[in-house]
Amino acid sequence: MVTTPRTLAFASATAVLLAASACTPQAQPAPMPTVSMACAKDSLPTQTPGTLTVATGEPAEAPWFVDDQPDNGKGFESAVAYAVAEQLGYARDDVTWTRVPSDAAVAPGPKTFDFGIDRYPMTEEHRQAVDFSAPYYLVRQAVVALESSKIADRRALTELRDARLGARTGTAGYQAITDLVRPKSEPRTYKSDDEAAKALRGGRIDGLVVDLPTAFDLTGGEIDDAVIVGQLPQVGSPEAFGLLLAKDSPLAGCVSAAVGQLASEGVLKQLEQQWLAQDAKAPELT
Repeated sequence: MVTTPRTLAFASATAVLLAASACTPQAQPAPMPTVSMACAKDSLPTQTPGTLTVATGEPAEAPWFVDDQPDNGKGFESAVAYAVAEQLGYARDDVTWTRVPSDAAVAPGPKTFDFGIDRYPMTEEHRQAVDFSAPYYLVRQAVVALESSKIADRRALTELRDARLGARTGTAGYQAITDLVRPKSEPRTYKSDDEAAKALRGGRIDGLVVDLPTAFDLTGGEIDDAVIVGQLPQVGSPEAFGLLLAKDSPLAGCVSAAVGQLASEGVLKQLEQQWLAQDAKAPELT
C-alpha cells in the first residue's frame, strides 16, 4: 500500500487513540502530522466557499448531541465537529449543519455536505461507498446494571469480581469480562441483545456488558431504572467511528489531519471525558 498523508494521519490517529485508552503508563502516542498550509480555509473546496457544511442524523441523539441541536456545540460529536472546524480555520459562525439519514449518508454518490458525524462505523462495506477521516472515537465497553443492583455504585474492576455478569456471545463485551474483570463466576452468554436485556431486567445477572453506544440506548429508555456502572478499559480491536466524506473527497486528507492533530494534542480524550464520562454519567472503571 502506498503511504500518503491521509493514510499516515489515519494510522497515527488510531495509534494515538489506542494509547490514550490504554492504562499502562509506558504507552506513548505516535507522532502526528499537523494541518498544513494546503489545508487553509481559503484553499478548501467545500460545498459553499468559506463555509463548512456538516451533516448528522435526525434526531441528533444524546449524549452525542444535546437537545437535538447539533449547532449548540454541546455533546461529544457536536464538540468534535467544531474542534475539527477550528483546526481547519473555520469560526463557529462558518459552520452550518444539515440533516441526512444514516442510510443516505453511507450510500454511494455525491454528498450535500463536506463531512458527516453520526457514529458512522468505519467498516469495509462502508468504505466501498464513502471515505472516512482518521478515527475520532474508539468504542469502549461498558457495564449496565439496574439501579437496585448491588454493583450500581461500584467504580473499580476488582469490585465487580463477585458479580454475575453477562454479554452477547462472541462480542467485545464478553472479551472485556474475561480479560479485564475476570469474575469469580463464569459469565452468562446470550445469543441476542434482546435476550441479554431480558436477563438484566429479570435480575438473572447483576450487570450486562455492551458497547457504550448500546449502553446509552439501554439506559435512555429501553430498560427502566438502568444505569451505566462505568466504562471498561479498551480491549481487543475496538470499533472506530470516523467523519464521513464523499468517496475520493479532496477534503479527506485535510479533515484526517485535523482529527489527527486533535488526537495528538489530547483534545479528543478531553471531549470524551467531558461529554461521555462526566455529563453522560459513564465514568471510567479502573
